[in-house]
Amino acid sequence: MKEKNFQDVMDFIEAVSEKQDLTLNPEREQVKEVASGLMENFNAYGYFCCPCREAWDDRKKDRDICCPCDYCKPDIKQYGQCYCGLFVSKEAAADGRELNSIPDRRDDDLYP
Repeated sequence: MKEKNFQDVMDFIEAVSEKQDLTLNPEREQVKEVASGLMENFNAYGYFCCPCREAWDDRKKDRDICCPCDYCKPDIKQYGQCYCGLFVSKEAAADGRELNSIPDRRDDDLYP
């Protein structure tokens, strides 16, 4: 497996954002922080799992938290941001809304 560097991860994030019509958080420090976590997880597990959640180190079990996770769009719709704050609603990006902690939709029984 070829390790990913920071630019590889940023390219991935930007491609996902465009392909899935997601809005990247305009707060660049938050994007960098999440991107660093995604890079670490890819280099550890071989896939981009959310750095803000516990992973199983099993791609099949972790598929719900592979970026963008299954909870991303419902979180954005309800809270204006995804759980890790990488993606936000267009409205949140436009008005510069500060990120807040939001509940995790992932079932606690799924954690290792």
